[in-house]
Amino acid sequence: MDLSTIIGIVLGLFAVFGGAALEGLHMSALIQPTAAIIVLGGTAAATIVSFPLPILMTAVKDLKKVFMPPKEDPEAVIKNIINYAAKARRNGLISLEQEAQTVKDSFTKKGISLVVDGIDPQKLRETMEIELSSFEAHGKHSAEVFESAGGFAPTIGIIGAVLGLIHVMSNLSDPSKLGGGIAVAFVATIYGLMTANIFCIPFGTKLKIRLKEELLQKEMVIEGLIAIQNGENPHFIEQKLRAYLHDGGEKKGK
Repeated sequence: MDLSTIIGIVLGLFAVFGGAALEGLHMSALIQPTAAIIVLGGTAAATIVSFPLPILMTAVKDLKKVFMPPKEDPEAVIKNIINYAAKARRNGLISLEQEAQTVKDSFTKKGISLVVDGIDPQKLRETMEIELSSFEAHGKHSAEVFESAGGFAPTIGIIGAVLGLIHVMSNLSDPSKLGGGIAVAFVATIYGLMTANIFCIPFGTKLKIRLKEELLQKEMVIEGLIAIQNGENPHFIEQKLRAYLHDGGEKKGK
């Protein structure tokens, strides 16, 4: 589990509800099912209208990345590339054909297959960078879904508050209920702001970070496979790939 995500959500909720409790506000005043239905349902509806269904389904699947970091880290990528380099140096590039059948990552698998096929290094880079660009474009969609939801939620919250106020104004004959009715109406605004700023927008930001991490690893795979194809020393390849970790993935000379 990603501790920063869990800690952030718990801290955010504690800050809101804890602060309300310190002001003497009863928690029951903040628990309004009607407001929750308006905000969550309205936000979901607006988001569904905004994106095609396949992108929405992918965003839901990618939600697990917010709570669970990728299993493979840059160190694991370096280790695998070095193993491929050592094997190719001993037995030739054709010996990597077996690796292409066993590796789970489709991006790495395709790269190894191209190396085994003897494709020109420049063509290899061009092909893999096209794959990388496509992966990046699709990866951004999930973050955009949650960021859009974060933009809709406060507005839907205001709609909920206005609806609540309309209900209050329709019952002006009983002044004793006005204060409580107005307070309930504004709970929808709180729900909208919390949904946006504690959940949706931070989730979108975390997904962007995850995407950058995955792009970095794939860039390392490209550089490593090209170095293997050029017959470079495994130790030198390792040093080259570790440079990505030192400069945050920015390529030298850019």
